[in-house]
Amino acid sequence: MDLVIYVLSILLIITSILVIYYWVDFFVRKGVQVTQEECYLKFQKAFPVADMWMVMCALLSAIGLLTEQTYGLFFLVLASSSLIFLALMDITFNVENNLYRLVSTSREMKMELVCNVWFLSFGIILILYSWIRMALPI
Repeated sequence: MDLVIYVLSILLIITSILVIYYWVDFFVRKGVQVTQEECYLKFQKAFPVADMWMVMCALLSAIGLLTEQTYGLFFLVLASSSLIFLALMDITFNVENNLYRLVSTSREMKMELVCNVWFLSFGIILILYSWIRMALPI
């Protein structure tokens, strides 16, 4: 197994764990909530199912890649496209509702920005890696 597959798999696992932690915190401790505005809370509460889809795809991808199974690349494409989609939905909401203005004063919004950048950039990296891997002869 090459180092790139190992690193990407570990990052997929870490991302999945952090997403699960985010949602536990969101509903239990409420420490990651940027605001208590009703539209924000309703929007955020629409994400857990989609995020768990991404987590499932990411974990299946990591397992498949680490064990050199063909389904690893399949689930990598699903996970990466899910990451990009989730990032773009969140970024659009944050822009339309002027939430990024809170970055300078809100720890929660700083974390939200980090999540947005990570999901988008990691998703793009994974898509590019998948594309390159699919183009290589078996």
